[in-house]
Amino acid sequence: MLSKLKYKWENVPFYPKIFKLVLPIIIQNLLSAAISSADIIMLNSAGQTAVSAVSLASQFSNVLFSVFFGLSTGITMLCAQYYGKGDFRSIEIIQGIALRISMIVTIILSGFSFFMPRTLMKIFTNDTALIGPGSEYLRVVSIAYLCWGISEVYLSTLRSVGKVSTATVLNAIAFSLNIVLNAVFIYGLFGAPKLGAMGVGIATSLSRVVQLIACLIVSHREKQVKLNFRMMFIRNRILFGDFMKMSLPALANDVIWGLAFSTYVVILGHLDSDAVAANSFVVVVRNFGTILCYGLASAGTILLGNEIGENKLKEARKDASRLMKLTILSSVTGGLIVLAAIPFVLRYADLTPTALHYLKYMLLINTYYITGTAVNTTLIAGVFRAGGDSRFGFICDTIDMWLYAVPLGLIAGFLLKLPVMWVYFLLCTDEFVKWPWVIGHYKSGKWLKNITRDNIETSQEVT
Repeated sequence: MLSKLKYKWENVPFYPKIFKLVLPIIIQNLLSAAISSADIIMLNSAGQTAVSAVSLASQFSNVLFSVFFGLSTGITMLCAQYYGKGDFRSIEIIQGIALRISMIVTIILSGFSFFMPRTLMKIFTNDTALIGPGSEYLRVVSIAYLCWGISEVYLSTLRSVGKVSTATVLNAIAFSLNIVLNAVFIYGLFGAPKLGAMGVGIATSLSRVVQLIACLIVSHREKQVKLNFRMMFIRNRILFGDFMKMSLPALANDVIWGLAFSTYVVILGHLDSDAVAANSFVVVVRNFGTILCYGLASAGTILLGNEIGENKLKEARKDASRLMKLTILSSVTGGLIVLAAIPFVLRYADLTPTALHYLKYMLLINTYYITGTAVNTTLIAGVFRAGGDSRFGFICDTIDMWLYAVPLGLIAGFLLKLPVMWVYFLLCTDEFVKWPWVIGHYKSGKWLKNITRDNIETSQEVT
């Protein structure tokens, strides 16, 4: 029965396949963007200070998200190909490796967030009015990091074997609960106190706890892909070596990418607090504009990874070309969404006149910036990683962001003392600068490799 279903799936044309995968991912990304929007929109009633404080504090969460995304990429790169091969034992071991790394990282970063929140906030701003509420948010949300580290690994494993809908439902539970609890703790509903920035942190932590419980329930009922903590203590030198070889560059890539974007915010934060407030709204709108783009990249990794794992290399290359066409269309659509949103955002945002001025032109810049982001994300985080090539993206983003964009922003802002909007414009050239190398690597076909192994040792050493 399973072989018949698999045969039917293999013979479905590309576009129905990709849309079947991308639809639940889009829903998941939409819910994620809705949470970010809810945080900003609901905090808008508490004033610009609360909005800016949470926006800066959440940069630490963004760094942690980059770690999870890097681990998820390692999981997807290997598990998608092993799923195409039908090797579930290797998938279990890979998930255990990712869990072990995730728990080490989250315990360390949660400790920093809980015990040193003011120190972390001082990295992003020297405004004492923002440090206080931001520190409260960080201390409370540290609980969410621990739960998030476990659930994200399991959800990534589910997505890599095609169970995208299940992962989407589990994320939907957390996101929906987060919005409800935001309302309770920000507005003081049902007799709860009005907690402002801290309320957002409490809502985030409680929703992640519930999500982890839901993951455990699904795992108990799941027959093939379980959340098995015992696998954290099983050693397999071959798979561990492959995971580190594939995952470390991806993990480093996403971390340095996340740190660079956080550094952009640091630069803006030290130039003008109005720019930080404006950027917090820009991020919300841009997230909605890139939902389809990021969904295509994630779905492409799974679909192309399955095909490469089955040694259908010619078909994978052809489908990668089709994926790129969809990416261009989605990025243009995203830019139009941002453009259409400008009058509504300017009318709603409760910001100073200076911040509204920044907001207008930041949004205009993002109408085309999305195209640069979409192409690079689909190729680097989608197509290349489907073939096990995560090293190229790491090198490319390191050079582009840390040797070009960050120094350019620092020189423009603090040495040349250019206006804030010129600094922001220069920072937003980063995606287009790397196009020649990224597109050239795609056309070379060097990323197209089957990274699965035959006859993996089944005897494991339990520690």
